[in-house]
Formats: sequence, C-alpha cells, structure tokens
Amino acid sequence: MYTQKGVCVMIENYLEKIKQRLKVVVLHAVIYTRYSSDNQRSESIDAQIRLIRKWAQEHNIIIDKVYADEAQSAKRDDRQQFQQMIADSKKQKDWQLVLVHKLDRFARNRMDSAAYRVELRKNKKYLISTTEQFDDTPESCMLEGIIESMAEFYSKNLARETMKGLTENALKAKHCGGTPPLGYDLDENKNYKINEFEAQAVKLIFSLFLDGNSYKTIIYALNEQGFRTKKNALFTQNSLYEILRNEKYTGTFVFNKTQSRDEVTGKRSRHQHKSAEEIIKVENAIPQIVTHEEFKRVQEKLNSRRNAYINNTKELYLLSGKIQCGICGGKFVGSRRFNNRGVKYVRYICNINHRSKEQRCNNHSYKRDWIETFVLNKVVE
Repeated sequence: MYTQKGVCVMIENYLEKIKQRLKVVVLHAVIYTRYSSDNQRSESIDAQIRLIRKWAQEHNIIIDKVYADEAQSAKRDDRQQFQQMIADSKKQKDWQLVLVHKLDRFARNRMDSAAYRVELRKNKKYLISTTEQFDDTPESCMLEGIIESMAEFYSKNLARETMKGLTENALKAKHCGGTPPLGYDLDENKNYKINEFEAQAVKLIFSLFLDGNSYKTIIYALNEQGFRTKKNALFTQNSLYEILRNEKYTGTFVFNKTQSRDEVTGKRSRHQHKSAEEIIKVENAIPQIVTHEEFKRVQEKLNSRRNAYINNTKELYLLSGKIQCGICGGKFVGSRRFNNRGVKYVRYICNINHRSKEQRCNNHSYKRDWIETFVLNKVVE
C-alpha cells in the first residue's frame, strides 16, 4: 500500500528518470484543464490551474502554457484546446510534461486515454496527474487503469441516471434541455407555449416549401421580413431543414430520437435515428403550429428530394476536379439535370457556375461522354 511519503518519493524518482531519458536539467510542462458543465462543482478551471501550479512549483517544474476547454465533456473528441495540445506536442520540443489535476480531466474513455498517451509518448511527452501520482512501474500502470475504469463507470452511470430523469420529463411533455424549437418558449414549469411572432416564421417556412419554393427563396423571404433563428442569426439551409423535419410542430412531443454519440469518435449524427421502441412520442402534448397533413406532405417532398440527390450521386464522373477552367481557373465538376420531359443531361460544368451571379463563370458546360472520350483519346495518342 502506498503511503503519502512513499508516493512523494516515487514521483520524484519518476521525474528524475524522465530528465535522464530526455537529457534535460529542468522539466517544462503544459497544463490541461477541462470544465465539465454538467457536474463540475469546486474543481473549476481556475482551481485546477492553481493546484497544478502549486504542485509544479513544489517539484521545480516550469509551466510554459495552459490549455483549457470550458464546458466540455471528455467523452467528445472535438475539444479544441485538447486537440491543439496534442498537435503542439508533435512540433514543440521545449516542454516534456502534460499536467492534469485528475486523469478524468484528460479522458473518461480508456481507449481514448490509451491512444492519446501513446501519441504523447511518441512525441516524447509524459502525462502526469498531480493528484493521482503514478510512475511507469507495473503496479502504477495497474492502479492507473483501475482509476480510469472507475471514471468511465462513473460517466456512464451518470448518463444512465440522467436519462431516467429526462425520460420522466419527456413522458410529461416537459422540455428536456437545450434551446426550444423556433416558435416555442417555455413557461416556469418547462412546458411549451407558442411564441406568436416566431410561429409566423414557422408557418411561412412550411407554406413556402409546400408551394415549391427553394431554400434560397425561403431564406430570402424570412430575412426580408425580419425573422431570425432562435439564436438570433440569419437562416441557413440547415436551419430550415431542421425545422421542416421537427415533428413537435404538429403538437407531438418527441424525445430520444437521435442516435447516441459514437463510443469511438464521440460524435453524433442527427440523421441517424433510434428504433421506434426507443423513441418517446406523446401525441397532442404541446401546442400545434402546423397540421399533421402539412407535416406529412413536407416529409414526402423532403424524402423525394433526398432520393433524387442519392440517385444523382450514383453518376460516375472520372474527371471531376481534374479539369481546369480556361476562363476563370476553377475546377470542372459533374452535374446532372433533368428537363421538363424527364430527359437526363449529364455534363461537366465549372464549379464557379454554382456561385452568385456577380461571381459566376460564363464558361459552357460539356457533355460527360464527349469530354471523357476526348481526354481518353488524347491519352492513347
């Protein structure tokens, strides 16, 4: 069993060993801290930094830089400051250590932790937890693994318990976190109520889309009339798509529809849905903004567009991106169009043709078969 004195001697010996390996007299370090918005209490970023600096001073370690991610979960792999630290470890030779307050600040997933440790070690950098001080002995490796396993268990168990509470709220059609959809506000009990001004925008979006208008036309109409997104930003194609796909506008409360984050990447795809058994739906639970019939027709049009896009991507363009435009210098890309009679035209066009009228290239389009045959013949010659 380790005593406090024994731990101090152990870490001192480990630091001395690192100096000898790297042939340095004084160790330099960077600090990595993370503030978890869901359950962080006393261990704020400032507190973590203060305690790490104190530990470093006691061990004659010079701090070169601090990397801090605020309100970020270690389960996600897109922590900007963390990724910057990993990138810097490859090219910066002046520091040797990464100091964290606890191992769960570094990663809660054992697989990620191991992968990033290997990455750091390749770059001749060493990770040290200032409160869980381990060296590179077999015993320390085992204890370190146990602590990381406990942190991962805590994270997953917390997520499970949180999900229980959210499920209860969902069954009562109460808001389960995040920003409510455009057209709705929340009362003091987290129940949905209609925001009359925003609801006009929602109705306009559905109406214009059903009339066959493009996303660009709808966005222009919304911005011209002074409507903005829930975050007070101008509308984009993505924001329109999310609104048109949101079943809540029919008065049906929907929860747990999107797939959980991927355990490896930590990312979530909004286009991947859970099974019907996992999704919670409560009919006529919130105020309705669009009718079920309108919503159904919109989904049919969206699905039709999606299928057309998928079919379009099946075309093979051997020279896409490989032909340079002689007028503007842009790249030629594949394009497929249908006329009013359903006749298909597969051609190459300059990608600058997709831009606004002011910036658009006026070069011609060329039939795919003709231009590919022409290039092939030139190659054979």
